[in-house]
Amino acid sequence: MKEGLFSISSAAQKQILATIQSPTLPKGYFLRVGLKGSACSATFIIGLDKLSENDEIHAIDNIEILVDKRHLMYLLGIKIDYESTEEGTGFTLQK
Repeated sequence: MKEGLFSISSAAQKQILATIQSPTLPKGYFLRVGLKGSACSATFIIGLDKLSENDEIHAIDNIEILVDKRHLMYLLGIKIDYESTEEGTGFTLQK
């Protein structure tokens, strides 16, 4: 397990822990942070997933997070936040 890849705000940490500690979440699922797409059109993603062969587990603020090894260099310095706006609530990932 590795540490220090990116940061998580306290608001995001609270929401993540509520989700991953829920008794309704099936065993074997982790929080995943990564990329969807490629090159200039890639976007950050966050969700729940199972461990795959290309993954590393990173511990950030005592939360185990799956990261595909191929995405590591693009995720350095990312900040995960949780925001409430007029349009709704949700996670944001910013560099």
